[in-house]
Amino acid sequence: MKRRLFLAATVAALMPSLALAHGPTRQKVTLTTEVAAEPAEVWEVVGNFQDMSWHPAVHSSTGEGGNDIDATRVLVLGEAGGPTISEILYKFSDEKMSYSYRITDVLVEVLPVTNYSSHLTVKARDGGGSIIEWRGAFYRGFPNNDPPPELNDEAAVAAVTGVYQAGLDALVDRFGAPGS
Repeated sequence: MKRRLFLAATVAALMPSLALAHGPTRQKVTLTTEVAAEPAEVWEVVGNFQDMSWHPAVHSSTGEGGNDIDATRVLVLGEAGGPTISEILYKFSDEKMSYSYRITDVLVEVLPVTNYSSHLTVKARDGGGSIIEWRGAFYRGFPNNDPPPELNDEAAVAAVTGVYQAGLDALVDRFGAPGS
């Protein structure tokens, strides 16, 4: 009996420290935008995994495998010789106008995330035009407790949101907003 009480008291004493010892939690970002162009026209621009020239942050992209599963691409950001992001395609559907990919290599100084995966899809909009959805899930750039501000959850969410928003804004500029 004394042993059970001792064990219960020990577990109870450790519980507060165990609750504080958790690591980062998975973060998620989903952004959508509407454009005036029909889905097939939008998909023609965004549906080639090898070509991300439609995104203003991407200087160039190279890769292998086209739109086949396990195709790879390397995005050069900013200007020639700028930082890079390496990615791999793990789902692709022309019929559903969607693909999913994950980052295989990026410096957290470039994009403060780890274990990042993303999904881009184009759907028909009621009344004409398209809805583009870009969503991702990831962990912050610092895997341990007490991350520096530039690698915490908020920094990770802000960075991914900024990437998605810039890309979606560029598509609205290219195709126009519905009703405009």
